[in-house]
Amino acid sequence: VTCLSTGLSSLKRRLKPIWVLNDVMRLVRTSGKYDVRVPIDRYDEIGQLTETFNAMAHQITDHIRDLEEARSTAEEATKTKSEFLANMSHEIRTPMTAILGYADILREEDLNSRSTESANAIQTIRRNGEHLLGIINDILDISKIEAGKMTIERIECSPHQILADITSLMGVRAQNKGLTLNVEYVGPIPRSIQTDPTRLKQILVNLLGNAIKFTETGGIRVIARCNHLDSDGNPSLSFEVLDTGIGMTQEQVDQIFQPFTQADTSTTREFGGTGLGLTISQRLAELLGGNITIQSTPGEGSSFVVAVSTGPLNGVELVERSTESRLDETNQPAGATQKKNSPSLRGFRILLAEDGPDNQKLISYVLRKAGATVEVAVNGLMAYEKANDAAKSGDLFDVILMDMQMPEMDGYTATRKLRNEGYRGPIIALTAHAMSEDRKKCLDAGCDEYATKPINKGKLFKTICSLVPHDLTRTI
Repeated sequence: VTCLSTGLSSLKRRLKPIWVLNDVMRLVRTSGKYDVRVPIDRYDEIGQLTETFNAMAHQITDHIRDLEEARSTAEEATKTKSEFLANMSHEIRTPMTAILGYADILREEDLNSRSTESANAIQTIRRNGEHLLGIINDILDISKIEAGKMTIERIECSPHQILADITSLMGVRAQNKGLTLNVEYVGPIPRSIQTDPTRLKQILVNLLGNAIKFTETGGIRVIARCNHLDSDGNPSLSFEVLDTGIGMTQEQVDQIFQPFTQADTSTTREFGGTGLGLTISQRLAELLGGNITIQSTPGEGSSFVVAVSTGPLNGVELVERSTESRLDETNQPAGATQKKNSPSLRGFRILLAEDGPDNQKLISYVLRKAGATVEVAVNGLMAYEKANDAAKSGDLFDVILMDMQMPEMDGYTATRKLRNEGYRGPIIALTAHAMSEDRKKCLDAGCDEYATKPINKGKLFKTICSLVPHDLTRTI
């Protein structure tokens, strides 16, 4: 018995390091912490096993530390990139507001009092300003897509109306080059689909813009067809854009969706562009549940087919082209009436908070021309004080247009202070930042709506009218 007891005690002493090692390994597995170590008090096989475990845990700790540092560096780089893009957007959009706005004012003046050269010069300023704005929009879009921040909505919309809008917009550009632009329908098309009409239009504008850009003779065809079932069993709608342009080799086709890539360097010199449009279009098509495919022959032309998910088509009427033609014609007078009855701001009292002198004059001029009375605040602190004073006197502004980047006090702070003190009047954010998180930041600060620079006059007027009591609204 004594020998047995002595043997068991010896076995326990020998097994204790293994139990300790097992307990530590279990702790590591359950807690995920690799900074624990097992003490080594022997140099036999068990001691070597313990030493190996400690070395392994040390290496894993180092790797985890390296990964955390790499993640931190990547997050910081992403943050820096986002801040750079936001600042670049602001620095470009702010002066572009004045450039495009004053070009519009000059363009709207009586054409008879201006020479053809002056009219062409104004149009050139407008066209090139829009081109620069398009470039910054492309850069922001690709950044949002790569960061996974591109938002897509799915609403009911008419594919026929989308095509009508696109061909109306791009038809002028085609005519200026002496090209034809025709729309064809293969079979009936759903009267409505569930998609993001803004992003679908963006894709089609890009494809048609490229087709027109790279075609010198002949024309462009847009062919729409409904594919009732795709490879996953879902209905889709496809739009094929065919041109008679310069075409591409297979090698060029294979790289055409790479960012900042065009067919070759001579293409950039001859036709311009950033090489981002097709990359953005392909990513947007994927977000819309489809893709873009290409077929091209050098010297003969190219075919781009964009397919997007339609959403369920149960109960959706399929419309033949002949029927939809009559619908399009019926819609024309409505469009003319809508343009004639554009919103007026007659009787509105508006506080404009804007620190840039050029944009102060421009936006004030546009608002006053529409009939509004405008009071200007040159910084956020002055805007806060004027709005507060007006509220206390019972003569509230109908709306505040609040620039968000101002000295003394920025628009975010001014808006928060007003809301915290009970100010309930409408506040519309004006900002040259155009990232999706910027809109949320403005709304979180207490703004009712958000408008980006350069200011779209028609949209701004409609936004103002939507936020004020109906008895103040007018039409002209």
